[in-house]
Amino acid sequence: MATIFSRIIAGEIPSYKVAENDKFYAFLDINPLVKGHTLVVPKQETDYIFDLDDETLAEMHIFAKSVARAIEKTIPCKRVAVSVIGLEVPHAHIHLVPISKESDIIISNPKLKFSSEAFTAIAKAINKAWGG
Repeated sequence: MATIFSRIIAGEIPSYKVAENDKFYAFLDINPLVKGHTLVVPKQETDYIFDLDDETLAEMHIFAKSVARAIEKTIPCKRVAVSVIGLEVPHAHIHLVPISKESDIIISNPKLKFSSEAFTAIAKAINKAWGG
């Protein structure tokens, strides 16, 4: 059975896509900690990030870096934090979270709510900065 992320990548479930190449897909978290909170996932369905082969893991981080640079150009923040928790969905993923203070990355913080229009505008802005 495909994970929710595989179904998003396949277009079966809508998402607010930020960036995509042949191996990776980045989209806005629909339960974000902050504006611009993005998930980066490999298209290859693998549960645990450290089960990815070394080349794929390295490429995933390089792809995430390009997305983080686009987030920095779009969302006011001091840095883009990186978090890998991996318990919520059995599909490897990296959280990219624009932060202004360390507490912005605490995963148990209340999640923000945005309208579909706001999510679309955020995703388009980051995608444009990414070069999509």
